[in-house]
Amino acid sequence: MDFDDNSWGTTGGPLTCCDIKLVSWVEGDYRIKDWPNPRGEIHIGGSNVAVGYFKQPEKTLKAFYEENGRRWFRTGDIGEFTQEGFLKVIDRQKDLVKLQHGEYVSLGKVESELKINSLVDNICIYADPTKMFPVALLVPNFDQLKNIAEKSGIELETIEDVSNHPRRQQMEQLVLKELQKHAVKCRLQKFEVPQALTLLSDIWTPDTGLVTAAFKLKRKNIQDHYQFLINRMYS
Repeated sequence: MDFDDNSWGTTGGPLTCCDIKLVSWVEGDYRIKDWPNPRGEIHIGGSNVAVGYFKQPEKTLKAFYEENGRRWFRTGDIGEFTQEGFLKVIDRQKDLVKLQHGEYVSLGKVESELKINSLVDNICIYADPTKMFPVALLVPNFDQLKNIAEKSGIELETIEDVSNHPRRQQMEQLVLKELQKHAVKCRLQKFEVPQALTLLSDIWTPDTGLVTAAFKLKRKNIQDHYQFLINRMYS
């Protein structure tokens, strides 16, 4: 960003070494003709773009392409250009799931809003395209969970007690109601709000394979690891 630019929430303008363009993603309802700000998938072009992924030709073919003598990279990020010409990242293709009735849920957006709640240490939102609502896998903040549990006469000694507690289902309902209230305050749409929740005593670290070194969620790994619990929530 420019030295004198004090704005926030954008990446600033493109550097002189590269080109930035938006490409409409109709399925996600992001189009370059959107008004007042054009929106679409962010493509980066120029001499600074890599040749491809190391020893992954299929992945390279999907993400990189040549056009008019320029090397381009499909980032998978959804962006918009502001009126000042700044680029703002607003979504991620892989985070968008189309529900049974056609509504799109941005998993990352819902997670970022719910993470603000003090009950949440970590959370992964999952949405089955054949269902009408998302569900949540939640690693709770133990102190906050203990406080809310004690108000209902539920005793907890350690975080490990959560998974096998005889009143676990009651605790999950208490936490779910608190998150749903929080979601309303954050102005999430009804179809974006989880309708079922599972409390976990696991701590997600890179060693578990459930998050990256930067602690970003590995959604496929999390889904595979907790598929039984996801099925239970939807049943």
